[in-house]
Amino acid sequence: MPRQIRFNAFMMNCVGHLAPGQWTAPADDSVGYLDTRYWVELAKVLEEGFFDGLFLGDVTGIYDVYGDSPAAALRTAAQVPMNDPVPLIPLMAHATKHLGFGVTVSVAYEAPYLLARRFTTLDQLSRGRVAWNVVTSYLQSGALSLGQTELRAHDERYDRADEFLEVCYKLWEGSWQEGALRRDAERGIYADPARVRKITHKGRYFESEGIFQCEPSPQRTPLLFQAGGSTRGTAFAAKHAECIFLGAPTRNGLRKSAQSIRTALTEAGRAPDSALLFAMLTVIVDETAERAQARYAAYQARASYEGALALLSGWTGIDLSRYRPDDTLAYVDTDAGQSALASFSKLDPERVWTVRDAVEFVTIGGRGAVVVGDAAQVADELQALVEETDIDGFNLAWVESPRTFHDIVQYLVPELQRRGAYKTEYAEGTLREKLFGNGAYLQAPHVGASYR
Repeated sequence: MPRQIRFNAFMMNCVGHLAPGQWTAPADDSVGYLDTRYWVELAKVLEEGFFDGLFLGDVTGIYDVYGDSPAAALRTAAQVPMNDPVPLIPLMAHATKHLGFGVTVSVAYEAPYLLARRFTTLDQLSRGRVAWNVVTSYLQSGALSLGQTELRAHDERYDRADEFLEVCYKLWEGSWQEGALRRDAERGIYADPARVRKITHKGRYFESEGIFQCEPSPQRTPLLFQAGGSTRGTAFAAKHAECIFLGAPTRNGLRKSAQSIRTALTEAGRAPDSALLFAMLTVIVDETAERAQARYAAYQARASYEGALALLSGWTGIDLSRYRPDDTLAYVDTDAGQSALASFSKLDPERVWTVRDAVEFVTIGGRGAVVVGDAAQVADELQALVEETDIDGFNLAWVESPRTFHDIVQYLVPELQRRGAYKTEYAEGTLREKLFGNGAYLQAPHVGASYR
C-alpha cells in the first residue's frame, strides 16, 4: 500500500516569500495579501484539496545583511513589507472546518504568559486547529528593532527557548486541572477554584507566578512545529516538536537531515516516528509536462537574483556582496540560521555549491527542491522522495499566487488520490487528532505531557 503523503501550504503574510521577483507577473495576486478576501479564498482552496494545514512563516526584522543595507530586500519585496500572521487565523478558521493553521512566533521577544494566552485564544477560536512553529529569530536587525544591543548567540537562543517552553507547558497543562470547568448555570459556578492552581517558575531567563487566566483550549498545548537544523536546533526539535520542517536542496541532503532527526528523537526517549517530517518543496504542475516546463522557464526569467542574494545573506548571516559568484559556499558557524548554510555546504558532500549556484537555486522555492511536470510526473517524484528519504509530507511553497495552489488542487491531488497516496476526506477532531489520531492533548513521553 502506498505511503500517505501530507501537504501543508507554506506562505508568509507578505508580497514575496520564496520566489523573489514573481510578484511582478500580470496574473500574480500576491500584492492582495492586505485583503481579507485573499486569505479566505486561499483557505477554501486548500481545504478543497484536503491540505492538512496552512503553515505561516514569519521573521522579525528585515534582510539587511547583503551589502550591509536593506535596499536589495526593499527593492525586490524580499520578505518585506511583512505583516503579523497571527490575525489571519481567525479569518480563515471561520471560513473552513478542517484546515489546520501553523503560525510562526518567535520566543526571542515575547513573554511566555502573553504568548501562551494568545495561542490558547487562537486554539479556542479555531476549534483546536492551531499549531505553533517555535523559532528563536536569527536577524540582527530584529534584535536591534526590539531594543536589544545584539542578537543572542545561536545556542543560547535555544537554551532560552527550552525554558520558555517549560513556562508555557506549566500554564497550558498544569494550571487548570481536568474537571475545573463546571459551567453550572443552576448553581452559578463556572469554574471550580479547587481545581485551578497557580504555577511557579523561577529560572535563568524567566519568572512567572500565578493562575493562567484562560480556560483550557481544545488541544491545551497547540500542535508544536520546529525547523531547527543545527546540532542544537535538532536537539530542541527532538525534545519538543511534533512536526518538523526540513529544508534541503538535494535528495541526499534531505535523507541525511531526516535520518538525523529520527536518531535525535530516539536519543530524546521518543519513538523515531513520533514526529512528522515535512520537507520544503515547490511544485509547478500543469495539464501537460510541456506547459509546466514553459511556466518554469517563465518563472526563471522573471526571478530576482538580487532578491535571492538578500534572502540568502540574511538566512546565513554572511554578506554575499563580499564574494565572487564562482566562490565556493563553505560552511562557517554564525549566529544566524546555521541550517540554511549547512544545507548548501554540509548535508550533501556529493554536491559543491558556488555562490551563484546557491543564489540561482534560491530564486524559486528557497532552500527546497523544485519539481516540475504533469500530474503523473510530479506524483512519481513526490512518492519517490517520501520512500527514499523517510519523510511524511511537504510544506509546499508558492511561486505564483494563487495559481500554484489552484494547480496543485486541480491536477496533483486527484492523481495522488487515484494512487491511494493521499486522503480523500479529513479525520475528525483537533489538528493533533487529525495528524496522529491518539487524543487532543500531548501524550507521554512528550515532555509537555508531564506538566499536566
